[in-house]
Amino acid sequence: QVQVVESGGGSVQAGGSLRLSCAASGRTFGTYAMGWFRQAPGKEREFVATISASGRDTNYADFVKGRFTISRDNAKNTVYLQMNSLKPEDTAAYYCAAHGSTYLPRTPDFWGQGTQVTVSS
Repeated sequence: QVQVVESGGGSVQAGGSLRLSCAASGRTFGTYAMGWFRQAPGKEREFVATISASGRDTNYADFVKGRFTISRDNAKNTVYLQMNSLKPEDTAAYYCAAHGSTYLPRTPDFWGQGTQVTVSS
């Protein structure tokens, strides 16, 4: 089992940047696919980005392609989400997710508590 804790959220103006971090517990972090999801008020949780257990493969939602970058440091048990060119519509609670497989499924097993990102116009 793994526990994940997000950090790095905050308030930023449109066009700004934030980097979210997700620290995971356990000695087998390198065997877990990781991902980021988000949920805005009144909306369903949606997929943002994922990275394979090795870090070789990444995938993004269309609405963040070219703006967000997911990466991981297996030596630090941490996955990152670099968010650039932020827009007001990126405002949401961002959740880190983990799953004990090469690639992240639609419903990962483990979730963090979320970190709030607020983008003002």
